[in-house]
Amino acid sequence: MMFKGMDYVYMVYKEQSFSNAAKKLFISQPSLSATIKRIENKIGYPIFDRSTKPLTLTECGEKYIKSVEEMLFIESDFYNFVNDWGDLKIGKLVLGGSSLFSSWVLPPLIGEFTRRFPMVKVELIEESTAALASYLQNGRIDLMIDNCSLDKAIFDSRIYKKEHLLLAVPKTFEINREAKQYQVPVKRILDGSFLEENIRPAPLKLFEKEPFIMLKPENDTRKRAIEILQEYDIAPEIVFELDQQLTSYNITCSGMGISFISDTLIAQVLSHPNVIYYKIESSICQRNLCFYWKTGRRFTRAMEEFLKITGNR
Repeated sequence: MMFKGMDYVYMVYKEQSFSNAAKKLFISQPSLSATIKRIENKIGYPIFDRSTKPLTLTECGEKYIKSVEEMLFIESDFYNFVNDWGDLKIGKLVLGGSSLFSSWVLPPLIGEFTRRFPMVKVELIEESTAALASYLQNGRIDLMIDNCSLDKAIFDSRIYKKEHLLLAVPKTFEINREAKQYQVPVKRILDGSFLEENIRPAPLKLFEKEPFIMLKPENDTRKRAIEILQEYDIAPEIVFELDQQLTSYNITCSGMGISFISDTLIAQVLSHPNVIYYKIESSICQRNLCFYWKTGRRFTRAMEEFLKITGNR
């Protein structure tokens, strides 16, 4: 009976707060605290270190949560197995993506899936790539969409589309006058014709003295951007390091620096009148936007049908 009430423990773990967890569980904080205390007394050791803020797990707590996640995965796997026999009259599909993909790419796909299978509950989790990969591995989510390259020994994937990186430069930067002949109209990006040979890439050396906005070092866009700049012997002045591509674009729109963004972003987000776009010449500007799932896990009918929809767009 040590795992009776594990849903309460897991919610506190996810929220890192008794008060936030109590709100999500629709119970009072004293009641939740008393329940957790009873579970800890039954185990004989504390699960949470209450001296830290936010809450952290004790060594015993880490093992408890790992066991809970294993049980949740087994339960989910069996539920999905049964669901496969039910012709998707019931079911659940959990998707994950960063802010760009969660806000702009996934919603129309989820809408179409829900119209076809209205009884399947779809959940969407917005997080960083690293967090989503962890969730995918422990079974918390079924599919994630990302433009990174995940370990092929752990994850399988299917290409959704190819995307290309471009340079986004604030319109107020004086260097745009010198680079005017290389500016790419938004409509050429939207229809893909910017990839044609008659659209010339901008010489990146023109921008070497300008401030740059970069993503965090572990991000695929950051890695590619640095490698591209190194090809041109440019050591950029980095004024911001951010988690999300969409945030870096918004800061460029505010006129504070140059960012590397994908044509996926430009196609999904309304173009900004204060930004000018440039094509980049580099073999690493192209990458795959993929759906990932954990290797070896049961490939559910809901996952299969969702990926069929993505392949038809």
